[in-house]
Amino acid sequence: MQLSDYEAFPTQLPVVVEDELFLYPFMISPIFLSNQKDIDAATMAMENNSLLFVTSSISGKEGERGFDAMYKVGVVGSIMRKVHLPDGRVKILFQGLSRAKIVEAVEGEINEAMIDTVELEPYNELKTNALMDILRGKIKKLSSLNSNIPADLLRTIEENDEPNRIADLVSSMLKLDKEVAYKLYIELNIEKRLLALIDVITSEIEAAKIQKEIRTKVHSKIEQTNKEYFLKEQLKEIQHELGIDTQREEEISNFREKIEALKPHMHEDAFKEISKQLERFARMHPESADANVLQTYLEWVLDLPFGKFTKQNLSVEKVAQELDKDHYSLEKPKERIVEFFSVRELASLRGLKQKETNGAILCFAGPPGVGKTSLANSIATALGRPLVRIALGGLEDVNELRGHRRTYVGAMPGRLVQGLIEGKSMDPVIVLDEIDKVGRSMRGDPTAALLEILDPEQNVKYRDYYLNFNIDLSKAIFIATANEVGRIPAPLRDRMEFIGLNSYTPREKFEIARRYLIPQETKKHALRTSEVSISDKALKVLISDYTREAGVRNLRRRIADLMRKSARRLLEDRSLNKISITKKNLEKFTDKKVFEISPVHPEPQVGVVNGLAWTAVGGDVLTVEAIKIKGKGGLQLTGKLGDVMKESVRIAHSVVKILIDEHKLPISPSIIPHTINEKEERIELDASEVYKRYDLHIHVPEGATPKDGPSAGIAMVSAIASVLSEKKIDNKIAMTGEVTLTGNVLPIGGLKEKLIAAYTAGVKRALIPLKNYERDMDEIPEEVIDAVKIIPVKTIDDVLKEIFVD
Repeated sequence: MQLSDYEAFPTQLPVVVEDELFLYPFMISPIFLSNQKDIDAATMAMENNSLLFVTSSISGKEGERGFDAMYKVGVVGSIMRKVHLPDGRVKILFQGLSRAKIVEAVEGEINEAMIDTVELEPYNELKTNALMDILRGKIKKLSSLNSNIPADLLRTIEENDEPNRIADLVSSMLKLDKEVAYKLYIELNIEKRLLALIDVITSEIEAAKIQKEIRTKVHSKIEQTNKEYFLKEQLKEIQHELGIDTQREEEISNFREKIEALKPHMHEDAFKEISKQLERFARMHPESADANVLQTYLEWVLDLPFGKFTKQNLSVEKVAQELDKDHYSLEKPKERIVEFFSVRELASLRGLKQKETNGAILCFAGPPGVGKTSLANSIATALGRPLVRIALGGLEDVNELRGHRRTYVGAMPGRLVQGLIEGKSMDPVIVLDEIDKVGRSMRGDPTAALLEILDPEQNVKYRDYYLNFNIDLSKAIFIATANEVGRIPAPLRDRMEFIGLNSYTPREKFEIARRYLIPQETKKHALRTSEVSISDKALKVLISDYTREAGVRNLRRRIADLMRKSARRLLEDRSLNKISITKKNLEKFTDKKVFEISPVHPEPQVGVVNGLAWTAVGGDVLTVEAIKIKGKGGLQLTGKLGDVMKESVRIAHSVVKILIDEHKLPISPSIIPHTINEKEERIELDASEVYKRYDLHIHVPEGATPKDGPSAGIAMVSAIASVLSEKKIDNKIAMTGEVTLTGNVLPIGGLKEKLIAAYTAGVKRALIPLKNYERDMDEIPEEVIDAVKIIPVKTIDDVLKEIFVD
């Protein structure tokens, strides 16, 4: 079909835009139409038996059908066939006839335009033929490198002498970018067009060479890999037939790779020891007894985090923020922790070595549940370091810390090395929990090993028996916890700085419960804050009547009880939206009350005095009772008293005798025993006869509970003085302090816990040693000071002036 069969140009023709293909005049190509304008244009051409103008969309404007989104030069041709597809598209078979261009656009429902053919420029035949020969040579070379070029296309190029036709064929074969193809297509000068094509083909040849080289290398590598694979598989099969285990060789190879990777981060002695054991393992028969021991050893040591340290810089400000965020009260402990890390940060800023600034190891000492371990957690979080907890309670075997020697199956490294592996870092925060409960047995003394671990001068080269090489523990931060400092061996105590965490006051417990415990337990029990509420009064009763502790651990359990019962009620009664726990309905949610500290006796009594004691779970009020029985001045003690308290009673007895003899403790004549002579005359005896003619029985109730401590002296003196003088002691007074034979009152420890116990029991006045009053009053909570009158006493005379009532 020829153009002459249609109307003369220029003429108005429908326009179709192709988004994917770039068409040339000689091509017969299927075109798939999905845009309605294109479909209408093709339909119009078929119905009118007219030509169709096909052009390409401009790059980046695919899908648009405006004249500004299409190239102005394209192909004019006819539609040979038109088919409607099931998916709504239309397929046409288009035959290109000639280059054409848009002369004038006609906008409408169907894209139409005045189309005119494009006249090519005349050319120099001799020069053009020379360029075509070069082009054919380049094409042949490209076809030798690229197998995708069809052979019939090469023949057409060889046999055809029309330069524009050959240029179109080559352009279509190269699959050029749309913009590049269009620039070549609109070039009317054939010589320029052929030169541009030669440049493009030259670039294609270079790219094809590189691709072929890469393919050759890849193919060779694949062949080599396949060859090695098949050889290895054959070797495995042969070894299997011979009964040789190949898995062991792979393990040894993996061990070697790990050792080489860790070599830059470990000391030379460590590398030598591990390499030596690996070589032994490689030479050893896999069935031998030592093979498993060595394999376990290699697995342990290669799990050590050699060279791994946390990257976060030390920030005192962040430590302080984290401590305040996680803990209410505890002002002095938090201040001391911040000071400890201030030294480290300052040393780091000034480039000092850590060894030069290492101070004592921190040890948090205090009753259970007051936040010792949680403080360590906050420190680890603030420093961005992993936390490793090593429980030392009941530890008797030194090998648990030092590691077991590799002389038997089941040997393993010590807990410190295991902690480093667990923390995956060489500078974790290591918490030595319950360091006061380390035992000692025939298997060694673990505290001796702890001396090396906690000494900054020695732990740089800490040797674990299992590893058999030195590791550096100096980068780790050690924090110990203890309930009773006195149970820690003296050499170990010398390496520590103790931060005391005392009992919480009821107000502090209330704030901790409100801020931390209730929100945490609400979340743990899948409840929303809007579903459960605990009134302030109910919470105060829960603290005062249902918990028995210095800390808040039992309080947390009680709150958890409330949450569990609340969750159950919400499930059983779906109509409930909220459960309110008040002082009135608290008993429905909890068990019976537990009174930690009984209220003081309601009335003053003779021989009954309130003593203040310190226990591992906080302070307590101990009632000391004394009675006199006719006898010979004997002394009987009950209540399971310890040796120290027994001595206190004997000292107190002697002190009271001196007070009576010196007439500092008046004795009523009616109390003094008398005798009758032979003439039946009544003879009054000296006041000292009161303690000679009466036996005393001293008792501290709750006899099944062991009691001991150096702070019951003045309470014992008061009880004995009261019973011998028959004077009543104020029931609202409590006391603590040790007494000497000369009547001086000695200072005591645990003052804060004791005064909190007095406050809880309803005591109005408390007698304490003068030295404690001078140095320890800043530790006493304000609410205790406001409620209890604290009276300092220096001698036993000061005590006797305060205790008796008329």
